[in-house]
Amino acid sequence: MDHIAYLRKANEVAKQAVAEGNTPFGAILVDADGTILMEQGNRERELHDATAHAERMIASLASQTYDKAKLAECTLYTTVEPCPMCTGAIYWANIGCIVFGITEGKLLEMTGADEKNPTFNMGAAKVIQAGQKKINLLGPFPKVEEEIVALHLRFWKK
Repeated sequence: MDHIAYLRKANEVAKQAVAEGNTPFGAILVDADGTILMEQGNRERELHDATAHAERMIASLASQTYDKAKLAECTLYTTVEPCPMCTGAIYWANIGCIVFGITEGKLLEMTGADEKNPTFNMGAAKVIQAGQKKINLLGPFPKVEEEIVALHLRFWKK
């Protein structure tokens, strides 16, 4: 799989989320054959729902659409390492792999104490390690960091 191309696609989804008045996060779900099954941007502001993160929403929709065996073979690509809530949703949906562009720690550097995004500094690996399922976790990818960071810097500096 071309992780960079899929991460760039997730960043395009994040740009669309911003254009729709939401925060700059995007995720896509890709099956074992490389087909994009779903795309999702953050919808917190639009839905007035603090839990409407791209990764949680795509995990929820995926678990309603596909069986656990299929999802175990899927990869969730996301611009930023998923927060603990989203990692838990991915775990429960049974998505087998998470690929992220930048770390949650890098996001925290950019957002600081911004009340719109009280970022954790925990990392998805801790959530996965506490569970009983194997989920592959890949990232960050320096090749796309500049593109993802640029979108966030424009957004959080407003």
